[in-house]
Amino acid sequence: MTRFRPCIDLHNGQVKQIVGGTLNDDGATTNFVSDYDSAYYAELYRNQGLTGGHVIALGPGNETAALHALAAYPNGLQFGGGVNADNAEHYLTAGASAVIVTSWLFENDEFSWQRLEQIKAITGREKLVLDLSCRRQGAGWFIATNRWQTVTSTPVNAETLNQLAEHCCEFLIHAADVEGLQAGIDQDLVKMLGEHCSIPVTYAGGARNVDDLKLVDELSGGKVDLTIGSALDIFGGKGCTLAECIEWNNQQG
Repeated sequence: MTRFRPCIDLHNGQVKQIVGGTLNDDGATTNFVSDYDSAYYAELYRNQGLTGGHVIALGPGNETAALHALAAYPNGLQFGGGVNADNAEHYLTAGASAVIVTSWLFENDEFSWQRLEQIKAITGREKLVLDLSCRRQGAGWFIATNRWQTVTSTPVNAETLNQLAEHCCEFLIHAADVEGLQAGIDQDLVKMLGEHCSIPVTYAGGARNVDDLKLVDELSGGKVDLTIGSALDIFGGKGCTLAECIEWNNQQG
């Protein structure tokens, strides 16, 4: 069954919610900046028994905030953002339940199987999450790196999902085109993920309310989990409350 997964997005050391497609070196269109630090949200999720969440560092300047979150909820949050073979063990030791990697797996915008094997040798398959965040191109989707600004030639399709599923414990997939817009999920992408993912997968992008949890559950046959960010009350949103999302999870058993 589809479950709600919590998130902590970090930008310039602060907990924020942004419009994903606008993120670049100059900043991003921002929906929300929290008065609370990253550890506050990690403790909140820990106290509520929420599992499978992630901390994402959006660019530089987030190391301290990331480590504070991981320390506040040891082995309760995955970490992604600038992860590579040199620092993966550092974040696991700091308390990450798994590390999330995308951009480092690409050399000259081409997927590197050598790099995948290199980082997997450090983390093991069971602590490696592959972020296949993507943008729509024509009738399909392609992995986007470099804070979702560089669209690679690697498609997110049945073949890619089947190949990569053998090397990681989960997928995390942001639909960068709708991330932060609160205008609805990419239904076609969610349905495709449900049809072809053989391992756990979390989708993020465009969620508006608890009804989108129901929609993802229906479209994916219960195989895809959902992250809700900008629409959530703890991030200044009006679409749904954290309590409603927790209640949804409780109903799923």
